[in-house]
Amino acid sequence: MKYYIIAGEASGDLHGSNLIRELRLLDSSAAIRCWGGDKMQEAGGELVMHYRDLAFMGFVEVLKNLRTIFKNLATCKQDIARYQPDVLILIDYPGFNLRIAKWAKQQGLKVIYYISPQVWAWKENRVKMMKRCIDRMLVILPFEQAYYRDKWQWAVDYVGHPLSEVVSSFMAAATPASLAAIRPAKAAAQPVVALLPGSRQQEILKKLPVMLEVSKRFPQYHFIVAKAPGLADSFYDALLAPYTNVSYVSNQTYPLLMQSSAALVTSGTATLETALFGVPEVICYKGNAISYQIAKRLISIKFIGLVNLIMDKEVVKELIQDDMNVSNLERELDLLLHNKARQEQVKKDYIALRQLLGQGGNASSRAARLIYDFLKQ
Repeated sequence: MKYYIIAGEASGDLHGSNLIRELRLLDSSAAIRCWGGDKMQEAGGELVMHYRDLAFMGFVEVLKNLRTIFKNLATCKQDIARYQPDVLILIDYPGFNLRIAKWAKQQGLKVIYYISPQVWAWKENRVKMMKRCIDRMLVILPFEQAYYRDKWQWAVDYVGHPLSEVVSSFMAAATPASLAAIRPAKAAAQPVVALLPGSRQQEILKKLPVMLEVSKRFPQYHFIVAKAPGLADSFYDALLAPYTNVSYVSNQTYPLLMQSSAALVTSGTATLETALFGVPEVICYKGNAISYQIAKRLISIKFIGLVNLIMDKEVVKELIQDDMNVSNLERELDLLLHNKARQEQVKKDYIALRQLLGQGGNASSRAARLIYDFLKQ
């Protein structure tokens, strides 16, 4: 069968790659064309467009790039029409993918959405259109199934969170040699604090300078920045130059997290990955001031961090916009590194989180089976 898969971010590329592998196990004749990234291409997808050319974050940034976004939408529709897939699989990335879903349904294509848009947080009115245009919705957060069922009378499938299997597999296969490779020789004996400031240049420039200033307050620790794929070393070299106890790594985020005592993490998938590795963290968000004020008025959720949303309480401290400053970060990081009671509470909550996310089983495998069986009907 012919599959067309669209992911628009690094996390979608990761989950899309695992889905591709599972689909190919079920369907030996699978032909897969995709928008995504290196991981999806390595898994066997024929890559049309890379996510780094698609991602625009925030209201202001989207407005500035509307011409490019509409051009990408037109290109995508033309390519799908030429390819004529048996199914269109959309992974998260709702601003783009929901427009494609609406168009695809009009063309008579089968549409499956894997990883639901966060309509429970904002733009809830999208659900009516989603029900009309999406043939099968596969959700990865435990509360989403009840949300769609109880509020919208829509039966969706909970498959579990794909990061659970990704992190578990990595931890099982990791070796001491692979972990040691990320540390500079001068910092071999120092405990590590991970800095995960995001994947886009504009967000990194907002958050990383604040995180770096905190490193001065903890000279006994070595801070390591997880470098975003696609950004030049020179970009980080300039930012890190004044800081003697900071280095960076490329494509080594998981080895970094496996040996970190704590982490400062921007909001998003990375906050959940950090928790699944058992690393105490502070969630750091600082964006464009106008975009933030607009979002603050539109978004109706108590938390921005996935860990806190899933657990429905503040497991992880969130420092947002003006609260993300050096003094607040220093205080929270000190608690995670040196306060035993805080460490024990985080550990207990992380165990409960892993148990909750594991309820759906192997998410990628289950999602692939649901998709394959749906096409066989």
